[in-house]
Amino acid sequence: MKPTYITLLAAALWLGGCKDLDLAPTDRFTEATYWTNADRALTVLNTAYSGMFTADLFFANDALSDNAYNQLGDFQGANSIARGSYDAALGRIRDEWNFHYGGIKTTHILLANIDRVPNIDAALKARIIAETRFIRAFHYFQLMTWYGDVPLFTKDISIEESRTVARTPRADVLAFVLAELDAAAAALPTNVQYAAADKGRITKGAAIALKARALLYESRWAEVATACEQLIDNSANGTYGLFPSYEGLFLPQNENSQESILSLGFAPEVRTHGNFRDFVPISIGDRVNNIAPTQELVDSYLTTNGKAITEAGSGFDEKTPYAKRDPRLAATIVYDGYQWKKADGTTTTIYIKPGSSPANTDARNEFGKQNASTTGYYVRKYYDPTANASFQSGLDLMLIRYADVLLMYAEAKNEQGQLTAAIWDKTIGALRRRAGFTDAAALTFPTGATQATLREAVRRERRVELAMEGLRVFDIRRWRIAETVLNGFAHGAKFGDPAVDNGYARVDRRNFDKDKQYLWPIPQIERDLNQNLSQNPKW
Repeated sequence: MKPTYITLLAAALWLGGCKDLDLAPTDRFTEATYWTNADRALTVLNTAYSGMFTADLFFANDALSDNAYNQLGDFQGANSIARGSYDAALGRIRDEWNFHYGGIKTTHILLANIDRVPNIDAALKARIIAETRFIRAFHYFQLMTWYGDVPLFTKDISIEESRTVARTPRADVLAFVLAELDAAAAALPTNVQYAAADKGRITKGAAIALKARALLYESRWAEVATACEQLIDNSANGTYGLFPSYEGLFLPQNENSQESILSLGFAPEVRTHGNFRDFVPISIGDRVNNIAPTQELVDSYLTTNGKAITEAGSGFDEKTPYAKRDPRLAATIVYDGYQWKKADGTTTTIYIKPGSSPANTDARNEFGKQNASTTGYYVRKYYDPTANASFQSGLDLMLIRYADVLLMYAEAKNEQGQLTAAIWDKTIGALRRRAGFTDAAALTFPTGATQATLREAVRRERRVELAMEGLRVFDIRRWRIAETVLNGFAHGAKFGDPAVDNGYARVDRRNFDKDKQYLWPIPQIERDLNQNLSQNPKW
């Protein structure tokens, strides 16, 4: 089954602290009365799944980068972090820490008690343990990525212990994560070995792919390539491939396709997300725009002949800026004149630029209106046409997909000077063919390209393929370009003062301090409670 949210936080609290008594209480579970069958262990496992990640983090993380702007409040700390105006007391800094350590606590409770379950099938038990170890590794990977050195412990600790534990060197946390993923991969089924009712659970391929991502963030290129090769043309670790349609990949009818490796699971009427109510155009039902793509992201999409819009011969025209562009642009971002597809198969035109709507119509020009996007762009990717009137959706959000494996492989091979025409064809070329490019100049390996120009091509491809999927912030940090792309103004469409930035609207001023902000500070409240927690440099 697809893991869904079941409230068990109360169970997590009592499991760690109750005492053995001759007479078990009848009004609540205890260690003696809870772990009586496999279904109860699976319930706790499903709680661990639900605590892996959230839709809010998935969507907000792109606004920490140059891909998007958070214009409503400080959604998941996006404004404060993108502007560089935060400290160790910021809510997001505290909440991210608490969220992942809360998730780790659930995994520790399950691992500590799984042996209590009587007569559990040995294969099921081994799988539960492997899934749980994967989830714990996922949490530690997120923590070390944001904070660097973090406390590492492998069993549930008491409140007293939590107030004395010190930070573990990041290298040791990484070694633990990689070892746990190896152990999980050895015990987990492949994606084709799970029964239909268990589709969406963590697989051998997911463990390998997450290991590749962890290695990617460390620039361990040879190991990244090896991990990716275990999933590319290697059915022993699962059967994966690109879904035929880029646009269709993000629709509910195509969940759990051959491209999905690890997803954040949702199900209608059980667990849903409603973020798109604040992402769509006003004319589609937007409440108040929250996350809006930037002009910088829009500019990164190539023209259909494979050239950047600034290159000679690209054919780009500022008067018709969205014509003859990478088809993934229209599958990801809503722009002026966009043809919005409705659930019934009809379309409606979205008028955003002032004065763009036809005269004598009821159509509204959205830019400048209250609650509208200040960049002049909206999000389309992951819009669920089957969602209810409040935009509550049961559409899964993919945390790792096969396209990412291809991109990691291409990057790793190029960084080793090994990106050949054959590898280009089955990575970048394959992604562009799937996207809808047909011009040979866009599809074939660029003859005479240097490692540096190929690096630029691979990075651009990664940006547009994975746009609005929450990964750009990690890329600009590991490439050490955040101080370049996050210093200066983020822009919107060319609806502004022609005398300022050639008319591209300034929407936000970003700042990034390269001497301190590549790591987040350890939350102040944690250091107030635990004097053994050191702080990151400059914070």
